[in-house]
This record gives sequence, structure tokens and C-alpha cells, in this order.
Amino acid sequence: MSIARCLMMFGALALAAPAFAQTPDTVLLNGKIVTLATGTVEALAVRDGKIVAVGKSEEIGKLAGPATRKIDLAGRTVIPGLIDSHMHAIRAALFYATEVNWIGTKTIPEAMERIRAKAKLAKPGEWIIVAGGWTPPQFAERRKPTQAELAAAAPDNPVYIQLFYSNILLTPAGFKALNIAKDEDVPPRGKLERDAQGNLTGWIAGDNPTISGLFDRLPLPTFGQSVEGTKQFFRELNRLGITGVSDPGGFNLVASSYQPLFKVWQDRTLTVRAIYSLFAQRRGKELEDIQLLTQMLPMGFGDDMLRFNGIGENVAWAMYNNDAPTEAQKQQYYEIARWAAARGMTLTQHWNNNKSVGDLLDVFERVNKEISIAPLRWSIAHLNDATPDNLARMKALGVGWLMQNAMYFQGEAFLRERGNEVMRLSPPIKTALNMGLVVGGGTDAHRVMSYNPFVSLQWMIDGKTVGGLATRDADETPTREEALRLYTRGSAWFTFDEGRRGTLAVGKLADLAVLSKDYLSVPADEIGALTSLLTMVGGRIVYADGPYAALEEKRN
Repeated sequence: MSIARCLMMFGALALAAPAFAQTPDTVLLNGKIVTLATGTVEALAVRDGKIVAVGKSEEIGKLAGPATRKIDLAGRTVIPGLIDSHMHAIRAALFYATEVNWIGTKTIPEAMERIRAKAKLAKPGEWIIVAGGWTPPQFAERRKPTQAELAAAAPDNPVYIQLFYSNILLTPAGFKALNIAKDEDVPPRGKLERDAQGNLTGWIAGDNPTISGLFDRLPLPTFGQSVEGTKQFFRELNRLGITGVSDPGGFNLVASSYQPLFKVWQDRTLTVRAIYSLFAQRRGKELEDIQLLTQMLPMGFGDDMLRFNGIGENVAWAMYNNDAPTEAQKQQYYEIARWAAARGMTLTQHWNNNKSVGDLLDVFERVNKEISIAPLRWSIAHLNDATPDNLARMKALGVGWLMQNAMYFQGEAFLRERGNEVMRLSPPIKTALNMGLVVGGGTDAHRVMSYNPFVSLQWMIDGKTVGGLATRDADETPTREEALRLYTRGSAWFTFDEGRRGTLAVGKLADLAVLSKDYLSVPADEIGALTSLLTMVGGRIVYADGPYAALEEKRN
């Protein structure tokens, strides 16, 4: 053998030696691991937060050393950690420790029991708040609760119930606390509902500015309550297999609203990878505010657990939910978008209706003529009725689509408003996938939707609303694996992370969930009830239950 070949062999062995010399921190054995990269395997090994090997249990087991933690999956299914590509998680977390949620309740008495339980713990006069995440069709009664039912459940407390961004229900004590007696007391467009006899029902109708303004009149949690709420909410997400969220900002969020999240991050107790964008602040001062806030916040600033990811979902107030923007409004949006593009910033935009999304795409195309936006991974959120021509325009620009399960709650209303021909194609999931558009799965939680990712996955697969109405055609229904890819690798693309997470492959971050049942084989109508028995973020156990509960106790 030549000296040169000997040197080459020695060099190769030297490079390989560290990988073989270091034993894994953790091995997961005897399971059904859905890698979304190399098919399904039995086992994987983790070291220093990353996956170092996948394969058969016998092979992976041999890598373990005396200090390696061995987890027997006992045939259970493991999936990559779920990533919600569009969730208002930071805002939900701020209030989680003090609010009541009706997510998962199936009857009005069950919902009232949650109010009653909160009232027992609350001081007299303390607000009880349900800030969304529910819809009347989820109740067996198929109706909204009444003021009388709320007052009976919490006689000594003012109660506030929000239904999407269109309605609020207050108890008499709530009306008194907020000094509301007439429509003018709920600006800018609030309308107090009255019955046939002219008596107030407790319901107030309004739009986004009206509802958001009313919410701002409620007392805020203390800083300590928001810190605790952030920990609790992210643990709740971990219980559902979520290891990452992309947060687009939102109404009722100002710069100081992020401080509880930063505190949890600084204390190294953050258990979900939170990637966030900045929502427009003052109307007419959007660019000025963005420039000020980002002076020391460059694109990508942060680490693996918390990172800044540009601007959105409201970039300019004049274009938000505006189906007929003027040339002046589009010019303002262009100036902000071009500024962001010149600085390499990602941009995401809330847009509901296909009929007007061309106005937004016109601006994107104008910016793209000067600065290529494809490398920036801009996106449009919602757009449930997108048509192939507009999806093709997005694809040509390299713009992705953030798709959520809005139709799970709102399918019946959408059908009444738009008809079956539009409903059966909304949203066009398969059309988008077939043309190669990047799609990220999510919920838009928590005011307009449940944050449960398995509910969203079930809806993707069966197309049924919470009330059981079948909506989407089979031609627009993804397979189970395709739906899972949207919620993992698809979502990771929007934060430039598809090379680091979203699949379970060697070199990727060890973000994963061990499921209560097999996602790939359980009946479709049972997918929404799945949970995680063990969730890992970067190889760290952040949630454990059932047969694995002791592992989390040991970690703590």
C-alpha cells in the first residue's frame, strides 16, 4: 500500500473517531419513528441536542454507554416536533395564567363550569375573561351562551367573553365596570344587541378595531402572572407535541408585551422555539416605528430558542383587511416592503380574500423588480379561497403560503356566504402542493381558533368542521404524511430552519414527540384527540406523561 493511501486512510479514521468515541446522551428504542426523511425506523440516538444516528433498535442500542438514557418506546409512534407556522402564542401566553379557555368544551354547561371554577378562585370584582378560541357549533346546543347563564356562573365577578373579532358578551357587572350603556361607549363601531323588547342581551357586535379596543380596557395581568402564563402555555403546547411556533405579533401587543417572554428565555426555561415578527404599531407611523424598533434587532437576531424574523402580519394598517386599497395606500405599503427587502427582512402579510390579493401581489412584484424577494421567504397568511392563478403568482415570486384550519370553526358561515363551489375548494391544499408552493400548517390561535395541532391535522385530512360538516373535496385533501410535512418541514422553511428541524435525520435538532396513539393508522376522527406522552426540544425532555412521567421528574 502506498504512503499516500495510508495517509488518506489514517485521516479518514481520525475524522470518524470522535463520532464513534462519544456515546449518545439518549437513545429511543423499539418504536415507529416517522422521520419524514428516510422513512420509518425503529430507533434513534441523540447527543448534544442533535440526532446522531437512526436505524434499527439493535444497532442503535449498541451505541449506548453506561450514562446513556435509554427510552423504550414499546412500539409507540414518534413524529418530528410540530411547528405552528402562524400562532399568536406570545399574546396567548401573556394571559394564559389568568384567563379561562373553552377549547375542547362540548356543551354550554361544560363551558359554564369552567367559568364557575374560575369564579371560586377569583376575588369579588376580579375579571373573568375568555378571549376566544371557541365557536357556537362546538356546543351540542349549537348556540351562543346567554348573559343570564354567565351571571349565574359568576355572580360576584364581571365576565368578558370574546367570539372571534366580531362579538363580545358581558355580564351586567362587566357593563358597569367598563361604563358601557350605549353604542357610543364602544367606539369606533360597537353596537349593543337588544331583544324584541328593547332589553340589552349582553352581546356587543363590532369589528377588529372595536373588539381590540374593548379588550384594551380590561386589566392586564401582572408581570409575574404573564411570566407564569408563558411557562404554562408553552408547556401546554409541549403536551400537544409542539416544539416550535412562528408568532406574527397581533392586536393588543406593544413592545413591552414581549418582556415576560424574554424573561422566560433569559432564565433558560423556554420550552418552545419561538420565532417572532413585529406587528405594525401606530397607524400612519408604521415605517417609523419599525425602523426604531429594529435598530438593534437585525434579521435573525437571537438563538435556537428565540429569534427575530422580520415584520408582519400587519405591515401597514391601511392595507389590513382592505379589499379596495387606494394607490396611495399601496404606495405606503411598497415603501415599507422595499425598506424591509433592502435589509434582508422576512415579511408576512395577513390577507383574507382572493378577490383582492392581487393588490398585495402587485406590490410584491414591484419590490421584486428592484430586489429579489425569493431569498427572503416572504409569505401570505390565510387566503383560504386562493385561486390557482394567484398561487402561481406567489410561486413565481418565491412567496410561501401560511395555511390554517379556519374552516374548522367557520366552515358553516363560509358556506352560507360563498356557496358550495367555493367551499369545496377551500383551502386549495393539494393544488398548492402540486404546483410546488411552500405551505406551512398552523392554527392562527388562540382568539380565533384552538391551538391544538392535532385538531388542525384532523381537519386537513377529513375536511370536517367542528359541527361535523364535510366541506373540502377529496381532490384538495392531503394524505396524512403530507399534512404532517406541512406542520413540520413546511413550517420550518419560513424561518430558514428546514435544514435544522422538521425531520428526524442525522444532524438535525432532536425535536420530537412520542404520541399517545399512532397518527398514521388511528381512525381519522380520532386524530384530534392525540397528545404527546413525551416531547423533546433539542434532546431535552420538556414534557412527559404516562409511562414516561418519571423522566421529567428526574430531569427537574
